[in-house]
Amino acid sequence: MSQSSSARLVEELRGWVVGHAPGTRLPATRALVRDHGVGPGTVQTALRTLTAEGLVDTRPGVGTFVAAGPTGRRLRPADYSWQAGALGAASTAGTAVAATATPGSGDDGPLRPTPEDAVSLHNGYPDRRLLPEKLVRQALVRAARSDVAVAAAPRAGVAELRQWFARELGRHTPAGTTPAAAADVTVLPGTQSGLAAIFRAVASPGAPVVIESPTYWGAILAAGESGVTLVPAVGGGDGPEPVELDRTFARTGARAFYAQPRYANPTGTTWSPTRRREILDVLARHGAFLIEDDWANDFGMTEDPEHAPLAAQDDAGRVIYLRSLTKSVSPALRVGAVIARGPVGERIRANVTASAMYVSPLLQVAALDVVSQPAWRTHRASLRGQLRSRRDLLVDAVHTHLPEAVLSGVPGGGLNLWVRLPDTTDLHRLVVDCERAGVMIASGNGLFPAEPTGKFIRLNFAGPDPGRFDPAVRTIAEVLARCC
Repeated sequence: MSQSSSARLVEELRGWVVGHAPGTRLPATRALVRDHGVGPGTVQTALRTLTAEGLVDTRPGVGTFVAAGPTGRRLRPADYSWQAGALGAASTAGTAVAATATPGSGDDGPLRPTPEDAVSLHNGYPDRRLLPEKLVRQALVRAARSDVAVAAAPRAGVAELRQWFARELGRHTPAGTTPAAAADVTVLPGTQSGLAAIFRAVASPGAPVVIESPTYWGAILAAGESGVTLVPAVGGGDGPEPVELDRTFARTGARAFYAQPRYANPTGTTWSPTRRREILDVLARHGAFLIEDDWANDFGMTEDPEHAPLAAQDDAGRVIYLRSLTKSVSPALRVGAVIARGPVGERIRANVTASAMYVSPLLQVAALDVVSQPAWRTHRASLRGQLRSRRDLLVDAVHTHLPEAVLSGVPGGGLNLWVRLPDTTDLHRLVVDCERAGVMIASGNGLFPAEPTGKFIRLNFAGPDPGRFDPAVRTIAEVLARCC
């Protein structure tokens, strides 16, 4: 299969899709092979690209159909680099990651702004095509017309939104376990501020907090701002090793463990059912909290009850649970929540209030409006297929063009691939030279709370223009062979 024939077919099918109404069935694969003079593999790759772009919906055993919603529209990659400037500088391991130097200056963090026409594989946010944009716009209009546009909010959040977060977690609560209540919920202006408040609540300045390694760079930054000392816990393919974790708690006297049990950022790891039970047992022995960051709740590609939030199984107040709507609903709606039971919940709420006072009720009501619509469930069902297609496109590109690279696995959710390169790689030069060649990638160095254990890059498969993933990874391979 040649790249030119595949790209040509994608363009031809895009034109066909634009000219037909939503719900129209595409010709069968056999007809496309005949009419376009290509092989079945080329047709399948093209359809997967269109699915990833949200232009078509594939229904197994039925066919492929023109998707509902906007088609034929090329969107400029969204730039979220403002966030790092808003957070400000920090004298922590996360500083290098949070920096937002100008394009071409040599910065290799994930918040770098994307030059026009560059392929964005470095940003941690999903493409606008993966967001419920119409629902968001309608919800904001309704909220702006209501009384919440000129009102303050209760410090813990709007009651109806707190109830929604509690019900969402309660859906996974097994019989015999007391479900979380709305009173346990504190609404946050995004979970980043919640992390700092939680760290301050469970650990004094200088006290140890165990954290997965590698991990979300924002957690490293929040820990630095809170003054706690991070202790890395290295894991395998199904989560941190319980025996080593037990030794770490015994050695350090830590009383908290920050982790992402589902679709961890950046590795994509999901803890196995056995590993989940073992880690909860370790925490119980040491009287420690689990800070469960369920950042990818809305980005799972399947529904697996074995991978429900750990907080749903806990009614002893051991698990502090974080969930955000910012990435899955809209970056403009920075709304999340922390669910914590007992005295620690009130301590976290006091810390949140001290830094944020309250979250805009207009944003809270708009977010609740979006997730309460029947169309939100339809959107999430469609999102699973689009993420799966985008992931597969990027995985195929890595296998084809970077055979020397090692994937940590093929994640069942989330937004990223975690790719290990040869140990001789000059990561900084690779990132800079790739940017000059029009491909934005993120170095993995800033995602380790201590020294990196290898040469890694994080590639986001939820970014714009999935049809450009293959040539983008080919560019990475060419730059790697030439310079690094």
